[in-house]
Amino acid sequence: MKPFYKFNVILTVFAFIVLALSGFLSASFLFLLLTFFGRMDSGFLLVIFPMTSVFIGMFLSTAFSRRIVKPINDLISATNEVTKGNFDVQVESTDRSNELNDLIHSFNNMAKELESIEIFRNDFINNFSHEFKTPIVSIKGFAKQLQKDDLSKEDRKEFTDIIISESDRLTHMATNILLLNKYENQEILSSQTSFLLDEEIRKVLVILEKEWSQKELTLDLLMDEVHYTGNEEMLSQVWMNLISNAIKFSDDYGILTVRCFEEEKSVIVQITDYGIGMSEETVAHIFEKFYQGDLGHKAQGNGLGLSIVKRILNICGGDIEVQSAIGKGSTFIVRLPKNAADK
Repeated sequence: MKPFYKFNVILTVFAFIVLALSGFLSASFLFLLLTFFGRMDSGFLLVIFPMTSVFIGMFLSTAFSRRIVKPINDLISATNEVTKGNFDVQVESTDRSNELNDLIHSFNNMAKELESIEIFRNDFINNFSHEFKTPIVSIKGFAKQLQKDDLSKEDRKEFTDIIISESDRLTHMATNILLLNKYENQEILSSQTSFLLDEEIRKVLVILEKEWSQKELTLDLLMDEVHYTGNEEMLSQVWMNLISNAIKFSDDYGILTVRCFEEEKSVIVQITDYGIGMSEETVAHIFEKFYQGDLGHKAQGNGLGLSIVKRILNICGGDIEVQSAIGKGSTFIVRLPKNAADK
């Protein structure tokens, strides 16, 4: 049985009755008119006109109901496919602009969005499984090496350091996944306070002093005093990720540049390193979960930090732009709305 079968029958019968009655009344009017003028035999008209009206009504009602109900049937069939997990389905739109056509258009957009979400979910699971499995395999392998009796003191220390490093990597990955999950389920910017944005960035630089000092980086700071109202904790996470990445990918004895200033409607923060840089392909995908681009990036992260940055800025009503080239470093440009009402 086809979907919407009862409605098909009801609509067909209703249309038939309306059209047949209309035809019958028209035929009766014509019969009275011709009889009044004596142009046709009244008995002939009494038989021919009603029968003609009935056949015309049947034909028109069937065609009419099929034309109206077919898009609805197609839409219901497609909906059933979506409930089965098949998102690669589209409904042919009608050739007229009406509410039904708008509904079909919305359904097609929904199906495309669900399909992209399903692909993204599968990719996330595959990438997460791979990223999580790699350090576990490494820990297991080096733990087995530690069981050897003839292992030198130097090798034992090296293998222990690797196990500790891989354990830290797992901990960091788990923390980032929890953070990302938290922010992805958050739509409203809460806990807003007024604070000095430039001072917050300076605090992050102090926290990361050990990292940039080890590389003997020179800090090039040009930050105006910027009073800002927003979620201080969330934005601190943004600066922590961006500055930490800039330090990681900077060459030793290089320069780390940070700019903070106001424009007419925005607050701008620019963080620049002069390290290895990124290719155009890496820049295009850098904010995707678990994406790490070239081998230099893969060696030093799990590909979640910039996804967290992007999500936080979306919640705050801001955006981020990347300018980079291989061997010439990278600049991350963050724009935040100056007024809370603009978020």
